[in-house]
Amino acid sequence: MSTYVYAITGADHPLRLDDLQGVGDPPSPLRTVTTGTVAAVVSDAPAGLRAKRRDVLAHENVLEALMSDGATLPMRFGLLGPDDERVAEVLDREAPAYQERLAELDGHVEYNLKAARDEQDMLREILTQSEQVRQLNERTRSNPAAHDERVALGELVAHEVAARGGGQAEETMQRLSPAAARASRSEPGASHFLNVSFLVPTGSTDAFVRAVQEEADRLGEAYTFTLTGPLPPYSFV
Repeated sequence: MSTYVYAITGADHPLRLDDLQGVGDPPSPLRTVTTGTVAAVVSDAPAGLRAKRRDVLAHENVLEALMSDGATLPMRFGLLGPDDERVAEVLDREAPAYQERLAELDGHVEYNLKAARDEQDMLREILTQSEQVRQLNERTRSNPAAHDERVALGELVAHEVAARGGGQAEETMQRLSPAAARASRSEPGASHFLNVSFLVPTGSTDAFVRAVQEEADRLGEAYTFTLTGPLPPYSFV
C-alpha cells in the first residue's frame, strides 16, 4: 500500500498525533517515518483517494496541529510515496535541505493576495491617455466594416491592459514586500493583475494585513484585493 505524506518536521518536533485523524473512510491512523534529524508524518493511502471535503479537512487539521507545535514543511493534499522505506530514503538523502527550509519557515505563515482592477475603469483610462487607441476606436465606431482597424484596436488595448497591469503589480509588490519575509509570485490569470504569496512572521501578521489594506485603500474602489490567510506556507516548501 502506498504511503500518504502530510508533512516533514524535525526529528525533535513533539509530533503529538494521538488526537488527529488521517485521510480515508474510516480515517487512517497516523504514524511517523524518522531518519536522523528529520521526520515525516504519514499514513496508509486509501484506495481511490479524491479531494473530498472530509479528506481535505483531515489533511489541513494535521498540518495546523503540527505547525502549532513547531516548524513544519506542509505537503499538498494527495502526495504519495511508494512505501515507508522509500519515504525514509528521501528523508535521509534530502535531510540537509529539509533542515534548512524548516529553519527558514519556523515561525512563519503564508498569505495569498490576488488583485484585480475593474475592466471598465481600465478601459476609460486607456481611452483618456492613448491617442492611438482613441483614433482607432473612433474609426471602428464610424465604419463597422473596418476589420483591420478592429483587430489593431483589440491588440493595442490588450497590450495596454497587460502593460498597465504589470506596472501596477510591480508597484504593489514594492509597497508590500517590506512587510513580509519573502514573496512568491504565480501567473495571475485573466481576471487578475497580481497573484502572489507572502511569507510572513507570525508576530507581524497584523502589520502585514494593515499594509495590504492601506494599499487597497490607496488604489481605490476600482481595485479588488482578495487576501487569504494565514495558511500553511505551501508556496515556500
